[in-house]
Amino acid sequence: MNKVPFVTKEQLEEITKTYPTPFHLYDEKGIRENVKALKEAFSWNPGYKEYFAVKATPNPFLIRILQEYGCGCDCSSYTELMLSEAVGAKGADIMFSSNDTPAEEFVLADKLGAIINLDDITHIDFLEKTIGHIPQTISCRYNPGGLFKISNDIMDNPGDSKYGMTTEQIGEAFRILKEKGAEEFGIHAFLASNTVTNDYYPMLAKVLFEQAVKLHKDTGAHIKFINLSGGIGIPYTPDQEPNDIRKIGDGVRRVYEEVLVPAGMGDVELYTELGRYMMGPYGCLVTTAIHEKHTHKEYIGVDACAVNLMRPAMYGAYHHITVMGKENLPCDHRYDVTGSLCENNDKFAIDRMLPEISMGDYLVIHDTGAHGFAMGYNYNGKLKSAELLLKEDGSVELIRRAETPADYFATFDCFEIGKKLI
Repeated sequence: MNKVPFVTKEQLEEITKTYPTPFHLYDEKGIRENVKALKEAFSWNPGYKEYFAVKATPNPFLIRILQEYGCGCDCSSYTELMLSEAVGAKGADIMFSSNDTPAEEFVLADKLGAIINLDDITHIDFLEKTIGHIPQTISCRYNPGGLFKISNDIMDNPGDSKYGMTTEQIGEAFRILKEKGAEEFGIHAFLASNTVTNDYYPMLAKVLFEQAVKLHKDTGAHIKFINLSGGIGIPYTPDQEPNDIRKIGDGVRRVYEEVLVPAGMGDVELYTELGRYMMGPYGCLVTTAIHEKHTHKEYIGVDACAVNLMRPAMYGAYHHITVMGKENLPCDHRYDVTGSLCENNDKFAIDRMLPEISMGDYLVIHDTGAHGFAMGYNYNGKLKSAELLLKEDGSVELIRRAETPADYFATFDCFEIGKKLI
């Protein structure tokens, strides 16, 4: 199995006449087809809603595409709330799930009418003191602790996670919130990241559905929604089978009918907060080979660096690389593909078998549509690249310009170089 880019070498040759590499490129057609499949997979639940995880790809042009299909915004910071408001998200179209939350963020979330998802029981008093009331609709984040397993495979370790309330705490939180005037409740949990299995969501759903039944029975709280959050992953390596969202949706439906319906809770709405799944495969980082080095290893230097995509440097994460125009040539050269940062971990690939690379070749680094541009930074004074949208008709739209030195120095407006460039 191989990963096929959604863009051709010929298209890149045209694009780079206007926009020099490096840049992030997004696939409008793929994004639209994916969100339609997601909605179909959960159409059996009348209240279903996807709240796109803004942190994954905070670009208003892309978020607006998802809004056409009824998606809301999942926010975790002040500026993400501002971005969501700017693209027209209102009230219950915004889910605010943060932790260690500054007061001003709760204030803005409340002002926008967002659904607030509390990470900790102590946040109840903090929220009430901050905004002066408890919202009628409110959610709590649940962490059952321990290890999260599917069969004998450990998927993640919720007990080591900083997020969410214990079983005892969420029950007490519901009682307190109900006494303070809350009328409709939500439950949220995120127990594993980037799972490439159709079993994760149904397993998570069973945990949350059973907890919802218990909370309703123990506290009398009306459970309006259950938020399955994110965690549905993507196949970064060519040998991985992608998730089947329709099988996932059907698996959740069966657990819903097994647990919630018999408990008289067949009206509970389901929400998701997918980021990586929504955008990851539909973005790529396009870069050009500009240097080669033959020392103790064979190196190919490109014009992108970890500023453009930090996952390989930060996590050792695998991102597949296609050398454009050489897709059918044998991968008989072993390279480290590097950026120019003064850090030895600035490598997109280590000991990667690729076709022979010539200077000027375009390299497409796959699956950067989520947590790619978004995790960028300005170390070494490097500037963030442009973001482009490959539209369904084959045209290209600039959806974020590349940074300039003036952008980098803008916050030095109290210093001479900032005053000169701004």
